[in-house]
Amino acid sequence: MFLETAEKQFLYYKQLGEKAMAQLETEQLFQSWHEDTNSIGVIVKHLWGNMLSRWTDVLNSDGEKPWRERDAEFVNDISTREELMDKWEEGWQCLLSALRAFAAEDLERIIYIRNEGHTVMEAIIRQLAHYPYHVGQIVYAAKMIKETPWDSLSIPRNASADYNGGKFAKPKARRHFTEDEL
Repeated sequence: MFLETAEKQFLYYKQLGEKAMAQLETEQLFQSWHEDTNSIGVIVKHLWGNMLSRWTDVLNSDGEKPWRERDAEFVNDISTREELMDKWEEGWQCLLSALRAFAAEDLERIIYIRNEGHTVMEAIIRQLAHYPYHVGQIVYAAKMIKETPWDSLSIPRNASADYNGGKFAKPKARRHFTEDEL
């Protein structure tokens, strides 16, 4: 159950990032306010590097791979939407493949990130905090950069009553909140 829920959560945030980036022109994906801020492109590149490092051979090697070049993730050297979205997808697919390969008994196995032991469950939770943090940055930056009206990614302003009415019109049932979203 935990693995299925974690996957749904990760997919929800993947979708939020994609919907936010889809609302921007290509050049806006690489825009930053000043030298100490990251463009959406840089945030995506960082997520990509982190995901590949953390989830490649996760049960057998440290999550901070020797081949990772973390500092290079913060260099704005991608210029096309296609290349950016390829990295986005590659990172997410690495994560999702690892999640889907875990068995329930793997959740208590100890893995390492920079020589710090975590259970697999703790590592998943760690990344469930890390990745949404950056997706939130992507969404916020996209809203600030977009020059035309923003298409809401959640409950639009002044639509809470309608949204809640639709939810409460359904019978009580155990379901994940993203089932209507994905």
